[in-house]
Amino acid sequence: MHKSPKSVLVLSASPRRSGNSALLARAIAEGLAEAGNRPDFIYADDILGSFLRDCRACRKPDGCCAISDGFRSVFLEKFLPAQGFVAATPIYWYGMSSQLKAFFDRMFCYVAASYPDSPSVVASMMGKRIGLALSSEETFPTVSAGIVHQVQEYARYTRSTFVGHVHGYGNSRGEVCRDPAAPVARARQFGRDFFTAHATDYQIDTPRSGRVWGALEDSGAGDLHEEFKKPGAD
Repeated sequence: MHKSPKSVLVLSASPRRSGNSALLARAIAEGLAEAGNRPDFIYADDILGSFLRDCRACRKPDGCCAISDGFRSVFLEKFLPAQGFVAATPIYWYGMSSQLKAFFDRMFCYVAASYPDSPSVVASMMGKRIGLALSSEETFPTVSAGIVHQVQEYARYTRSTFVGHVHGYGNSRGEVCRDPAAPVARARQFGRDFFTAHATDYQIDTPRSGRVWGALEDSGAGDLHEEFKKPGAD
């Protein structure tokens, strides 16, 4: 059965347009398109002219945000209607870039009760699939832990699904292409699988079958299962 294409906002949040995280973002967008979806690739620097301000002093009399840049149109017309969101950022001081943080922070202008359409905004923010692309020079295993956790918490807060992340290593521009773990190819595959990848976030009362991949006889793993029944198998 033919599946209708899904829209995904892919946000490159590095000030380098041809940097390593931007290359990963492009690869994810290409994978999304190859899977028949509609990626919308945007550079954060093109739409963000200001950080979040004090809404009580900044907001217009009608409740609308007074900051005049491209964030409003992208957030309302591209992010909210999209079924997916992929953020790409280099790792700066073990955190996300200021551009990506500003993108998340500016959402508050439209979520707050003082914005007249906040109920519909909140409803449209929920239930998306969320992905992350990271680049860093440092290869220490937990260098990305802070960012991954922050995005996971955003997904949890908005009742969305965190699909996962792709991390490439490199410093000079484009060096991520030389990473022997092939993150650019993995990013493209990540895009292809974005809406089909198995992703869960169980709560204690989440209904589930007790299996991850279905019955063993249906998965081709029956012989392996029998092998582990034999005495001495470990």
